[in-house]
Amino acid sequence: MGEISFRSLTFMLLIALLVWSSNFEACMARRGRHWRQSRAASASSVSKKKGKSSHGGGSSHHNSGGSSGSKPKSPSHNKAPSPSHNKAPSPPHNKAPSPPQLPKPRDDTPPSTPHKGSSSFNVLDFGAKGDGSTDDTKAFQAAWAAACKVEASQIIVPAAYKFLVGPISFSGPYCQPNILFQLDGTIIAPTDSKSWGKGLLQWLEFTKLRGITVQGKGLIDGRGSSWWQDTPYGDPIDDDFKLIVPLNSTAQQHPPMPIRSELSGKMPSIKPTALRFYGSFNVTVTGITIQNSPQCHLKFDNCAGVLVHDMSVSSPGNSPNTDGIHLQNSKQVLIHTTNLACGDDCISIQTGCSDVYVHNVNCGPGHGISIGSLGRDNTKACVSNITVRDIIMHNTMNGVRVKTWQGGSGSVQGVLFSNIQVSEVQLPIVIDQFYCDKSQCKNQTSAVALSGITYERIRGTYTVKPVHFACSDSLPCVDVTLNGIELKPVQEQYHMYEPFCWQTFGELRTPTVPPIACLQIGKPSSNRVNSDHDVC
Repeated sequence: MGEISFRSLTFMLLIALLVWSSNFEACMARRGRHWRQSRAASASSVSKKKGKSSHGGGSSHHNSGGSSGSKPKSPSHNKAPSPSHNKAPSPPHNKAPSPPQLPKPRDDTPPSTPHKGSSSFNVLDFGAKGDGSTDDTKAFQAAWAAACKVEASQIIVPAAYKFLVGPISFSGPYCQPNILFQLDGTIIAPTDSKSWGKGLLQWLEFTKLRGITVQGKGLIDGRGSSWWQDTPYGDPIDDDFKLIVPLNSTAQQHPPMPIRSELSGKMPSIKPTALRFYGSFNVTVTGITIQNSPQCHLKFDNCAGVLVHDMSVSSPGNSPNTDGIHLQNSKQVLIHTTNLACGDDCISIQTGCSDVYVHNVNCGPGHGISIGSLGRDNTKACVSNITVRDIIMHNTMNGVRVKTWQGGSGSVQGVLFSNIQVSEVQLPIVIDQFYCDKSQCKNQTSAVALSGITYERIRGTYTVKPVHFACSDSLPCVDVTLNGIELKPVQEQYHMYEPFCWQTFGELRTPTVPPIACLQIGKPSSNRVNSDHDVC
């Protein structure tokens, strides 16, 4: 009985052990399946999120306010992706998001409101009236301030408007490059002395810019007659008037002035240039007209890379000191296809200029195309590599001229005047190393050295003297070449003179009309050698 009972107990314990073991394995099995399913679901969820990001990231980025640009959470597993996801996952969005595209302006946007991000700035949008009487200076300043911040921007001065603008500087150097000043309207200068104070050297100025273009069909009107009426009693006049003696032997002390203007008040003695560029690179002026400037019309100072073409200057021939284009300390200059009518030099090339090429220019009235005057007040002047060709001059005082002061230093070298057609020009060819625009200048031995100056195919008519070469006694002109010179007189109200040469050495490559026998062939027997101080 006891034995049966023991066996029964043992059997029951064995059965209980088997049942418990089976339940434990089933529990473990269920736990394992649940863990694997959970990881698979997590991986599937991450893969789906990645797929959405890689296929629709672009539109999602722009349409969700940037929320999709946040970096996604890394998956919690380290196993390789399942075979169904064998494409490389999209990289996390850890870069700065690209700027959103600016919306296009709506059709109902008022035209007077500048659009954010626009590269075009109309002065009317900044409050300019363009009625010819309201002062629009501040509007132009505001338009420039906006355009200055945008590379390759445009300032629009629209046609059919007349803008009264006082002295203004469109200045860098922190402006973006390649700004376009589109001038199709008219800009006029104030004629009251209050606007100018004690006088200014320029009216409209562009300074320290990289890539500036002024173009259009518009007009810059300096209204200079209110300035000219009080000249010439204080201003210097062109010294070469002394070479022109009327038949009645009464030298003209001052050129006649225009009829006195009815415009207001006496203007300052310092007269402004109408349009000046200073310290700028890659400057272009084309299409526009500048007229009646108080003094010089267009000036380039300390510029490199200058292009002027298809524009005009227009002022009376008796307006004082109104040079057309004035170059100073500027290099790589090209001027072509331009009409210049003024009361002084059509083009004036001053110290510090090199690599200047002028062609296809109409000059007249005016004083011709001049290098100088150079060396004033014992200064050093350096000019080199100048070409002036294919020019038509009518009714000018000079044709092509080099003028220097006694006492100067430096040099002018490498100059070509070619294919110049002159008509009723008083002095077609001039070198004057005794230039003086005062009543009297003292004689000095030092001079700006002139060498390598060539005149070829200069033809037409003159009214006073065909050639005037007056060079320094201590430093004669050398390597002056004449080729194809044909100049015939036109009898008018002036005395006629034969060619004149003084201390001028060079070469006659062809016979000239008239004969220029005064040119000394070869080189001077003794010539002062420039000191190191004189060398450019």
